Amino acid sequence: MASANDIKTLRERTGAGILDCKKALAESGDDMEKAIDWLRAKGIASAAKKSGRIAAEGLIHAYIHAGGKIGVLIEVNCETDFVARTEGFQELVHNIAMQIAAHSPQYVSVDDIPAADLAHEREVQRQKVLEEGKPEKMADKIVDGRISKWHKEVCLLEQDYFRDEDKTVKDLLAAAVGTIGENIKVRRFIRWNLGEGLEKRSDDFVSEVMSQMKKG
Repeated sequence: MASANDIKTLRERTGAGILDCKKALAESGDDMEKAIDWLRAKGIASAAKKSGRIAAEGLIHAYIHAGGKIGVLIEVNCETDFVARTEGFQELVHNIAMQIAAHSPQYVSVDDIPAADLAHEREVQRQKVLEEGKPEKMADKIVDGRISKWHKEVCLLEQDYFRDEDKTVKDLLAAAVGTIGENIKVRRFIRWNLGEGLEKRSDDFVSEVMSQMKKG
């Protein structure tokens, strides 16, 4: 039987409720790491059940970093205005904005990558593999692995969460869905670096920003 200290530790590491922590430890033979995995899986299952529900409320949040040199504007949706106004949801949105500032993703998810961009990256990686002298019959398998790694670099949901690299941003959202009880979606974001785009005419830059905000 799990000790009160183990339950407390598991709650601190996962944010899960007391009853869920007790069950997780029981299911995992009081193994802390297995219990964490069990809770994460439970969160993912909860998220999957709620993924089809409409999330039309939420927040648009602005985050400024590095003394005004990096800026992020993000929209995260939930199902109700009540949840959008809670401290937990607002903290989640803020942390995701910080993730974007720190790791500069280009897309929200793998599904958002344009087919042309994916095809271009595959071709670049294939040429690299061949130039490295790898057997051509192995090229596609090697490229698949490198594309998966690329996804973790450019897709927000695939990135390792900056506060806990044992979980991805997707895991973070799944856990939040399990805790909050509503569907949560990162809809869109924009990230700016100070001075970026100065070679463009200002009206072209504004048009580009507006175009990005209309996506999704």
